Amino acid sequence: MRTKILATALVAAAALTLSACGGSDDGGKGDNAAAEVKGGQRSGQAIVLDQAKAKPDLVLTGTDGKKYDLLKETKGRPTLLFFGYTHCPDVCPLTMSNVGIAVKKLPKAEREKLRVVFVSTDPARDTPKRIRSWLDAQGGTDFVGLTGDFNTIEAAARPLGIYIEKPKKEKDGSITVSHGAEVIGFSPKDDKGHWIYTTEATADRYAKDLPKIIEGRNP
Repeated sequence: MRTKILATALVAAAALTLSACGGSDDGGKGDNAAAEVKGGQRSGQAIVLDQAKAKPDLVLTGTDGKKYDLLKETKGRPTLLFFGYTHCPDVCPLTMSNVGIAVKKLPKAEREKLRVVFVSTDPARDTPKRIRSWLDAQGGTDFVGLTGDFNTIEAAARPLGIYIEKPKKEKDGSITVSHGAEVIGFSPKDDKGHWIYTTEATADRYAKDLPKIIEGRNP
């Protein structure tokens, strides 16, 4: 298994770089900035988007096997959205684990408002059952896991500045999965994405920022 992490255009605009999370395939992408960003360039801090991004109109299959309409199910709720895959050796589980640790520190009322959504970039292998088991293992028992048609997922990620490539089987039998690894935060006030977290964001950083995001305020 090999993983290549692609820097998004949004993060590239802030002169930030992401490293590979599989060891052998460093790679970055983001020649055309999709939006201006400001602040958040110190380690792990939220990047505040100058222009908010629309939440994807995305309908995929949830871990219960039923259709999940992202816009409908998260309307008016603070939402964290992450594109990744369950066979990822480090970045994806670390990101979801950090968010999971932070969410557990929230009061029950705030936890109930928040939606954390994981969308697979490797849907051929990420079945609903596998995603549920994987999310639970990261401490995300309440997290939403989605899988489905790759082209649909890629099309939803692109306007956000998250670039993903179709998993590729290498000659040695390994599979390379290339994807942007940022977490995007959507405000409950307008259902738009206002914040981005890179792989440097720690559990403590999320724990500090989530109460503000839940209220729709800048971290």
